[in-house]
Amino acid sequence: MPTERVVQFRPRTVLQVAGVLLGVAIALWVVWISRRVIAWVLVALFLALALDPAVRFLQARGLRRRGAAAAVIYVSAIATIALLAALLVPSLVDQADGLTEAAPGYVSDITAGRGPLGFLERDYHIVDKVREATSGKGGDALGGASTVLAVGRGVLTAIIGTITIFFLTLFMILEGPAWTERGLGLMPAHARPRWRNVGHRIAQTVSGYVTGNLLLSVIAGVSSTIALLITGVPFALALGLVVAVLDLIPLAGATLAGILLATVGFLTSVTAGIVMLVFFVVYQQIENHVLQPLVYGRTVQLSPLVVLISILIGTEVAGVLGALGAIPIAGTLQILLLDWLEHRRLREEEGGPAAVAAESVEGLGPPAPAQA
Repeated sequence: MPTERVVQFRPRTVLQVAGVLLGVAIALWVVWISRRVIAWVLVALFLALALDPAVRFLQARGLRRRGAAAAVIYVSAIATIALLAALLVPSLVDQADGLTEAAPGYVSDITAGRGPLGFLERDYHIVDKVREATSGKGGDALGGASTVLAVGRGVLTAIIGTITIFFLTLFMILEGPAWTERGLGLMPAHARPRWRNVGHRIAQTVSGYVTGNLLLSVIAGVSSTIALLITGVPFALALGLVVAVLDLIPLAGATLAGILLATVGFLTSVTAGIVMLVFFVVYQQIENHVLQPLVYGRTVQLSPLVVLISILIGTEVAGVLGALGAIPIAGTLQILLLDWLEHRRLREEEGGPAAVAAESVEGLGPPAPAQA
């Protein structure tokens, strides 16, 4: 007869497992209720990593104190933003107001079957279909008041978030190296060169992605504004800013911007619509095959499939912010995985505990001696 095996759990083990599960649940709950603050911290971290190379550049050129170098970079960045705002905001506000005032006229033309896009109502009765899709979803006065409160709360949250990110970024730039050294100090001495190198590669990846993505966004916005001005499409500056913001979203952002420009172009004239459609198809090809490989290929070094999957997951988890952070996070995970595989291979080649010397990465000094 087969012997019966009895598994017994001591009360202490059960309590330990229950405590671990409770701790994980509490941690997940804290993360969930703090998700907005965590998002601000991540944005500040990306900005700090993007500005850190400039701070190090000034330190290497004679401005030894990191605080002074950070102050110069921060003041320069704020002055640049203020100058651009002084030059662009007045005309941008005027164009945004004009676009807002003109939008009902565009809708009225489509509703009446007039203009370049009037065929949507004449041939496809799009207005009736939209009304059917939105029937029963209207709001009363209370709903309107709640909408106003929600918009006000959103504006206040955006202002608080901007100020918080401003100071978080400054503190991260000032204290980042010190915190990094404290973290490395908790590790064994032989492991510090390896993890210092890994941290440096991650910082380069995130910094390169953020600065490159901002550069791509500026190029998209400026080129779109020039094309809109040439074709005579109104509100070129406001639309160019919208394109620059949308282009920050990897992959999908440029497509959304192209649809927007083509639509506004067709509302102006058929010729302008066709020109804007051709322009954005050509520009997107240049961005996808020339500009983006220079950014993603040299910084995160991810395949297009991994980029797409990362963006889809990031969008599902955290919306637009998740899409923006998906690629640098995926690049960071790739660096950690490749470092772990390389370290394991070196340990297997050198064999046994003596392989701890492999933790000294090539180019960072001689291997540490094996511990007795």
